Amino acid sequence: MIDLTLEQLAGATPPDTPWFGLDLGEKTVGVAVSDLSRTIASPLQLIPKVKFTQDAERLLALMDGRGATGLVIGLPLNMDGTEGPRAQSCRAFARNLQRLRAVPVAFQDERLSTSAVERFLIEDLDLNRKRRAQVIDRTAAAWILQGALDRLRG
Repeated sequence: MIDLTLEQLAGATPPDTPWFGLDLGEKTVGVAVSDLSRTIASPLQLIPKVKFTQDAERLLALMDGRGATGLVIGLPLNMDGTEGPRAQSCRAFARNLQRLRAVPVAFQDERLSTSAVERFLIEDLDLNRKRRAQVIDRTAAAWILQGALDRLRG
């Protein structure tokens, strides 16, 4: 159940359950969570990447703890809309996760999300480089998830 549209994801998950948003970085997985009505996304946690199985177990445990029923994974497309190695890595993460548990997954175009979040953290919150590094991936995950929730509501 991967690469669903957002509408299919909504149909594949029980109502009044949160979704998780993921920003899959090279060294970390940024995690965000929606509220039960799937209206607002909030940064949740940063999972340092160790080994896929351990990372996936931590993610699934977080999902279980929050009662999350679906995933929106940021898909880092190239500026021309094509998929490069990073996008393929995100798809591989989703496929491998499916081997552990059948979690409904939709992908959300994340082009420029990290740079948009970084601008926000600098200009609006005036965070220094060290503090930005601590929050950027989970904030980017919230940005990705919020974009999907907004698109779903039309």
